[in-house]
Amino acid sequence: MSDKEKKQGTSISRRNFLKGVGTGTVAATVVPSVLIGSEEAAEAQAGDAISTATIQLNINEKMYEVEVEARTTLLTVLRDGTDTSGDNVDLTGAKLICDRGECGGCTVMVDGKSVYACMMLAIDAQGKKITTVEGLANGDDLHPVQEAFIQHDALMCGFCTPGFIVSSAALLNENKKPTLEEIKTGLSGNTCRCGTYPFIFDAVKTASRKM
Repeated sequence: MSDKEKKQGTSISRRNFLKGVGTGTVAATVVPSVLIGSEEAAEAQAGDAISTATIQLNINEKMYEVEVEARTTLLTVLRDGTDTSGDNVDLTGAKLICDRGECGGCTVMVDGKSVYACMMLAIDAQGKKITTVEGLANGDDLHPVQEAFIQHDALMCGFCTPGFIVSSAALLNENKKPTLEEIKTGLSGNTCRCGTYPFIFDAVKTASRKM
């Protein structure tokens, strides 16, 4: 891929992307009926439509170049995406649970704010700093929130834990010494079906003292 092509791929807007996909849909449904017997013409028009784009994402301080469709979510890229170099992104800490922005299992930080990765289109994450639960630790040194979750045994099945940890870290980035009520409010977008909330709240309080 040339530098020019890369530049074009990473600067495409969602508006143009979606417009191109819409054009592709029209071409796929209208062109064959209009140009009956003209296969070559139909293929030429359908081929002009934009169905995918190559974008660059800054994830955990590493740049990834991935090809996505307009509907591809950030969560899909994190879990199942493949870099154009052939390497899998393979960041599976963010969990696919409800897939509709209700449980918080897919929470990541985007420019320091907690975001549901299942509700954000990958193309909208261009130019932003994305941090997943894998990116919180510094090598073998765990983030204070991760240490506190272990200390307080703030997990049971563990499926919701990555989302809670990321949300907690985002909360403490904004509020160094939150009250219990502020902790509850800050984590209200995350759900633990096992009911370990008291331990989670204690972990956040301990992490706030360490930070």
